[in-house]
Amino acid sequence: MDSLNFSTMQQLQKQLQEKYRDKWGGLSPEKGRQTLLWLYGEAGEVGDIMKKQGDNKILEDPQVRRHFVEEMCDILMYFNDLMLCYHISPQELEEVYLQKHGTNMQRW
Repeated sequence: MDSLNFSTMQQLQKQLQEKYRDKWGGLSPEKGRQTLLWLYGEAGEVGDIMKKQGDNKILEDPQVRRHFVEEMCDILMYFNDLMLCYHISPQELEEVYLQKHGTNMQRW
């Protein structure tokens, strides 16, 4: 794998979701609501590391940093699941992201 992008992440998430379809229930808008709650939980875990360990440990302690990055990966996994639940392609995300970036660049 040369690089990790949203297309690749979505392919990986589809594999994972298919493997655990019977256990996790598949991907659908209804499942998206639950997925968003899990995403919030993972974001809270990232916040806990920041609060309890501090910025310096995240930057300098390899174990703390690894844990921090793992939790960030969990957020990305749930984010990609949420995209899949609502049939949002990487191309659609890219298009809207770039438009939003352009808007933000012109705000102030």
